[in-house]
Amino acid sequence: QSHLAESGGGLVQPGGSLRLSCAPSGFNLDYYAIGWFRQAPGKEREGVGCISVSGGLTHYAASVKGRFTISRDNAKNTAYLQMNSLKSEDTAVYYCAALSGPREICTVVAGSYDFWGKGTQVTVSS
Repeated sequence: QSHLAESGGGLVQPGGSLRLSCAPSGFNLDYYAIGWFRQAPGKEREGVGCISVSGGLTHYAASVKGRFTISRDNAKNTAYLQMNSLKSEDTAVYYCAALSGPREICTVVAGSYDFWGKGTQVTVSS
């Protein structure tokens, strides 16, 4: 059964960096836009950002713009979320999701996505 797997989460101090990876099982990411989402305890799931199939279109939530970068390496069949200047409010479970669609689509509407990972915990604390 097709699914995604996130990795790279952990504990980091405020101001630090982490890079999350998202790898598929059972399908090729070449034909999918990728979205990153997060959910903090007691809060609703939030769209962090997305990248189109071609990689030419990205979108970021205002809360992470300028600090987070989404990229993809189709040769490695992997997408990434680079997180810099982390803050305590970035603490959450982070999920990646895959959306089959046109090459230049990018959305943080969670209901649009076809496949999801189980999430990886990111904790920002001193």
